[in-house]
Amino acid sequence: MVDAVGPLVTRVRVGDRVTVPFVCGCGRCSYCLAGDAQVCPQQTQPGFTGPGSFAELVAVRAADLNVVPLPDALDLVTAASLGCRFATAYRALVTHGRVAPGDWVAVHGCGGVGLSAVMLAAALGARVVAVDVSPAALALATDLGASATVDGTGDVAAEIAALTDGGAHVSLDAVGSPGTAVASVRCLRPRGRHVQVGLLLGPDATPPLPMDRVVSRELEIHGSHGMPARDYPALLALVASGAVRPERLVSRVIGLDEAGAALAALSDPPTSAGMTVVRL
Repeated sequence: MVDAVGPLVTRVRVGDRVTVPFVCGCGRCSYCLAGDAQVCPQQTQPGFTGPGSFAELVAVRAADLNVVPLPDALDLVTAASLGCRFATAYRALVTHGRVAPGDWVAVHGCGGVGLSAVMLAAALGARVVAVDVSPAALALATDLGASATVDGTGDVAAEIAALTDGGAHVSLDAVGSPGTAVASVRCLRPRGRHVQVGLLLGPDATPPLPMDRVVSRELEIHGSHGMPARDYPALLALVASGAVRPERLVSRVIGLDEAGAALAALSDPPTSAGMTVVRL
């Protein structure tokens, strides 16, 4: 809910129900003017470039560019669940993956963004292969629309190739590890598209991708970094249609005073495959 606006804001009003991408653009550079705020060189990210979002009030710069109005019928918990995970998965599949009905889509990792990708890909008419090491996560992926599942401890690329009669059309690494990135590329059929969603940091930043296969099969490799505000209307329309139900991924709703303990608990083994929403 918008509490106050600055003198230069013209599109957003006090009292509006809104959401905001986790990557906000400056609103002035060539990337923002082209609609690609997610790669703005002067981007801001609450919790990374400034104070985080676990507060009663959070400032959003360049509000006319970055703030997204919410449909009246969309409740705030569902809107919050779109967050980084669901919006990131949507753009990875639609913009980079160009998923079409009947495509085979492999999703490596069934955490928050991976399960969001499973639900979205199934809603777009794709056949989904979900990969994870957790039986519980794979069971939930099946419930959300996955056509097949693969145990991530085996020869993932070979199993996916066998299940899909030659490989996936689109594959997402939703984990962010050298092993899952390589498996995602290796499981693709000719002219397939790999989308790197999970972050690869530090010593994992340069995985040994099989570039011989990238060349011989004419594969595409994409990075996906969130979703700009301009792409939200299509996602919100999909949610409004009932084709996808992001609220199914919400395992619990907690108060702001519980956020610190919930963040600290992220270092512990997961107790559920869903997400936690913090509300005032």
